[in-house]
Amino acid sequence: MKIFFTFAASFQIESMNSLEIVYSRNVVEFVTVANEFCQSVEQVARISASANLQKMQKLLPLLYLKASLLPQTERVLDEELEKYVSEFDYNVLHQKWLALLNENDSFYEVFDPNIQFGHEAVTASISENLMDIYQDIKNFVVAYSLGNEEVMNDGLAECVEHFTEFWGQQLVNVLRAVHKLVYSNIDFDKQDFNDEVQPGKGNPKWLDSFWGTDEDTENV
Repeated sequence: MKIFFTFAASFQIESMNSLEIVYSRNVVEFVTVANEFCQSVEQVARISASANLQKMQKLLPLLYLKASLLPQTERVLDEELEKYVSEFDYNVLHQKWLALLNENDSFYEVFDPNIQFGHEAVTASISENLMDIYQDIKNFVVAYSLGNEEVMNDGLAECVEHFTEFWGQQLVNVLRAVHKLVYSNIDFDKQDFNDEVQPGKGNPKWLDSFWGTDEDTENV
């Protein structure tokens, strides 16, 4: 009986600690900034390229700061968390950002492991880096919004882990490229932008195939 009560008390303390963590000030503030970042990525086609870049210039440093203040927590669930960003979602948003930035999407990466082995300079993509960050952040924001403390806790643990190992470095890398474009003389406002990806209008073949409106097929 004593062992049971000891186990129950330990579980209760664990639950209370997780509850305190997921509703702590630093976590709530990170969720607020993360949600704003996700909305900005998703609404890319509503404003010009220059306006989008200026938003990223402000959001990315704030996102990094808030992520660096997140508390460490241990996972409590045995099963893996559900992923909410599908490959289709990722590719559609990636294509919108790529179309918006056009030839200005690529930049030279200085923190790629290949450079350490004497390889030539590595070219990276602003749109791809943003999508990789978005994918992790969006999965966390959706998991947090479910209101299940155990899911929220494990989502936080995964987000902190991925920030440390992956998207934290990607964020500071892409911020350098965004900074350069914001203060460049490029007139982005002359570039066209559209709110919707149009099937059969020169999109990637995988996207036209998905809609069944591949231009090559139609012309046969």
